[in-house]
Amino acid sequence: MPSFDANDYVYLDWAATAPLCEEAAQAMAPYQVPGRANLAVGGNANSLHAPGRAAFAALEDARRSLARDLGASRPDEVVFTSGATEADDAAVLGIARAAAAERRRGGAGAFIPHIVTTAVEHDAVLAPAKRLEAEGFRVTRLAPNRQGFVEPAALQAVLDEDTVLVSVQAANSEVGSIQPIAALARAAHGAGALFHTDAVQALGKAPVDVGAWGVDAASFSAHKVGGPKGVGALYLRARTPFEAQAIGGGQESGRRSGTQNVAGAAGFAAAAHAACSLQEREAARLRGLRDRLYAGLSAHGAVEATVDVAPGSADFLPNIVHVLVRGLESETLILRFDLRGFGVSGGSACSSHSLAPSHVLHALGIDDDRAHGALRISMGRGTTEEDVSAFLGAVAGVLDWS
Repeated sequence: MPSFDANDYVYLDWAATAPLCEEAAQAMAPYQVPGRANLAVGGNANSLHAPGRAAFAALEDARRSLARDLGASRPDEVVFTSGATEADDAAVLGIARAAAAERRRGGAGAFIPHIVTTAVEHDAVLAPAKRLEAEGFRVTRLAPNRQGFVEPAALQAVLDEDTVLVSVQAANSEVGSIQPIAALARAAHGAGALFHTDAVQALGKAPVDVGAWGVDAASFSAHKVGGPKGVGALYLRARTPFEAQAIGGGQESGRRSGTQNVAGAAGFAAAAHAACSLQEREAARLRGLRDRLYAGLSAHGAVEATVDVAPGSADFLPNIVHVLVRGLESETLILRFDLRGFGVSGGSACSSHSLAPSHVLHALGIDDDRAHGALRISMGRGTTEEDVSAFLGAVAGVLDWS
């Protein structure tokens, strides 16, 4: 049990995970019934008997709902996974290997497959890219500009006839830069390459439409939008070359083996639908809170904004504030705020136990000394004006604490 009163705690780490939303909880409630009653919905979705058919119907309902909210043209373009890390791994490894194999079968000659990603991607993209490099692929890691944006011209300049895949995140989880995905995908396709985007942070915070973007694949996570942990999705456009990474059972049309988490899929679909339905209104509200936080934090001489976010800007996520604090390290800041009842972070939750400065900040040209003082404040549906006021009221005490 927690050693704190959650009712009095101000949670400002929504980019790490969002609390379970009411819509997801209601969607999953029927699956929590124990015993024989659970068979009404809790069967194996791959079984032919009545409980299995009921589970399969619920799984396909969730798939159709999620496909609509993501802008997919067909429900079967949505592959359920255990989370966004698996979706990223599967996309980068599965598409790159399959596309390279197709080129070789087509008589590509002296062909060394090439993939392009960026230096600010999540490790779930950078790690499989490194594995492909060890397999003989060439890997180009594009550096963004100082504000965290990857420009289409910069991508165009590194594409060549051997490029099989480009992977660029839709929005950065640390500084919030929103990439021009449609333009980047057009550049990739113009060179004959496929395009994947890690859209985990964008979903529910910025407009997401995989069809309008023109991407071949996109990764998503349930718990970032108030769904359950342990479930995600890979959008895989029809006829996109793909080599399954999880094999053995043939589920998800052979693209991801393993018994599906039907309750998780139902919760994910409900949370995503709520987040997408509220996205425009919530984005406007959160931008106001974001701008207020930036203004309040910059009033302290020891604090500087990591990137230049103009008030009202839609070029950055509306829910993320990222600053650098001189004279204090991220871990110290996190613990001091935590003791005062505020949950914040230094960057990506997947790297929160590492003492090394963020690779994202390095890619932005920020030196180690400044990067060690990184602080990320991220918000969501439950964040209020009062939460922001309380946080800003605590900043001076945290910075001056001796």
